Amino acid sequence: MELVKINSGSFVMGSEEGEYDEKPVRKVNISNPFYMSSTPVTNVQYEQFDPHHRMLRGKRGLSSEDNEAVVYVSWYDAVAFTEWLSIKEGKPYRLPTEAEWEYACRAGTETLYNTGDSLPVIYHLNQRNVWYPKEVPLTVGKTPPNPWGLYNMHGLIEEWCLDWYGPYTGDDLTDPFAYHDSDFRVTRGGSHNTDPVFLRSANRMGMIPENKHFLTGFRVVQAEMPARLTVEREDVKKWAEQVIQSPSDWTSRVDMDEPYFSEPIYFQKIPSGSDGPLYSQHNHCPDITPLPNGDLFATWYTTVTEQGRELAVAASRLRSGADEWDEPDLFYKVPDRNMHATSILWDRSGDRIYHFQGMAVSYGWGDLALFMRTSEDNGLTWSKPHWINHEHGLRNMPIAGAFKTSEGAIIVPCDAVTGMEGGSAIHISTDDGITWNDPGAGTPRPEFDEGKTGGTIAGIHAGLVELKDGSLMALGRGNNINGYMPMSISEDMGRSWTYSASPFPPIGGGQRLVLMRLKEGPLFFASFTGLHDDEKRMEFTDKEGNKYTGYGLFVALSYDEGKTWPVRKLVTPGEGEFDGGAWTGEFVTDDARAEPRGYLAATQSPDNIIHLISSRLHYRFNLAWIEE
Repeated sequence: MELVKINSGSFVMGSEEGEYDEKPVRKVNISNPFYMSSTPVTNVQYEQFDPHHRMLRGKRGLSSEDNEAVVYVSWYDAVAFTEWLSIKEGKPYRLPTEAEWEYACRAGTETLYNTGDSLPVIYHLNQRNVWYPKEVPLTVGKTPPNPWGLYNMHGLIEEWCLDWYGPYTGDDLTDPFAYHDSDFRVTRGGSHNTDPVFLRSANRMGMIPENKHFLTGFRVVQAEMPARLTVEREDVKKWAEQVIQSPSDWTSRVDMDEPYFSEPIYFQKIPSGSDGPLYSQHNHCPDITPLPNGDLFATWYTTVTEQGRELAVAASRLRSGADEWDEPDLFYKVPDRNMHATSILWDRSGDRIYHFQGMAVSYGWGDLALFMRTSEDNGLTWSKPHWINHEHGLRNMPIAGAFKTSEGAIIVPCDAVTGMEGGSAIHISTDDGITWNDPGAGTPRPEFDEGKTGGTIAGIHAGLVELKDGSLMALGRGNNINGYMPMSISEDMGRSWTYSASPFPPIGGGQRLVLMRLKEGPLFFASFTGLHDDEKRMEFTDKEGNKYTGYGLFVALSYDEGKTWPVRKLVTPGEGEFDGGAWTGEFVTDDARAEPRGYLAATQSPDNIIHLISSRLHYRFNLAWIEE
């Protein structure tokens, strides 16, 4: 392995023109020289340590030759290689710290790249945002080195660093290696099949350390392990401030025998002009759960574009007895990975809260892995990620509406495809989240027609409920049957589904339905009277028994396990003007006109109040109001 001596020195780390996590810039002193491998570690080098890795060569059409950069290695794999190499050669090897990596990459330059403020085409390997990678050669050392003799510092592959990921402080530092814990390890350098902006010298990325995929490998340094500085995190999130831990009896503030409907309030209140880590441009795809302490907790994604690598998960808390939601804050973000999407669930057999999360390799929501975290203290602190499916691919994008069956199985609905048609999948755990399976995985794409069967739910963004006989029923968006929203029934816990037409109108872009069981027994359904732009109306009956046609958001009840839905009610506060955010925007309501579209999620709290949220608004009502 060829090593290059990197002399001690100082540099300005970060970029004032870069992303929020590259600021504030600070002067960093590297006090000791070190040696860095001139190229990333190759397949032939790595496989001297781990011969079994050879079976991963060529996966997804990448890195099949001896002298190509090794990929599909976790942070722990990379560290194990350095430990093996240290023993083999009798010299101390390790991963570079983040500061060492940027110092060596810059090689005395202060521009966006060590080549200047642009990256010459000779360094490009399909440098654009893509959902799936184009096959490109990952041969090391083929492009010109930087001024200090290091190859492939911009692109080729991302490279693991030694550090836990954390926010910069404004202090000038010597040999920074600060944080003692995080959910992510730093990666640097960018890679093939990504936009050049992610290849800049200052750009910071990160990964869950167990994760491995086709973008990331590593290089080594020869140097003693640095001393760790102690830097305390000061970024306490608003949703984690002053969280009461005493259990609530959830005593209702309203008479539940009387109809109750409250004026909708905003749960998503990101200030205009926010540009990271929360974004004011697009907030969407929420979920909501009550907590044991009497609070409500909502999560959703926040981004500039739905495909972008900036997409993160935000959260807010409606505290017990409060009339307004807290200001939101960042909930979860693997740096520079699209986080499509999020779901949250309180297991009411105890105090555990589940957070289910999809995570892309980079851009878009096609190559997702799926993991979960848990909280035992009302969402104050959360566990490390636990994999549901670590293999990036389809069928891993969680949808709101996870639930626990009567037999104790946790079911997490997920989109099975990236587009508007193609259906939904489920992941099931029967041991409280320790192990998981997708019962429909590997089955062929079905024909979503009346009476047909298949291993995938008809329609994306499916709502799912357990029926009293133990079977599962789902309704979805798209894959319409005979002009109606499709219904899927499974009698074998999701291994196969039988398709039929539901009695409900189909919905489309910017709309998502809800299906759940109320504590009082009926099935509860929330959706829209039609596509947002077709002004399709449905017939409703007001509380005086008069029939009228209405438009927009409605709810329905079934008392016979989904066979009929005799109660249907428009969800409108009467005359009003609202901003639904996301794809909804501003809209006007009256007695016959409700919110036209939004991504719906719902829960029923222990006091029996139904909480229905769209992309920005929070509606509250009870069963008596629906039946009125």
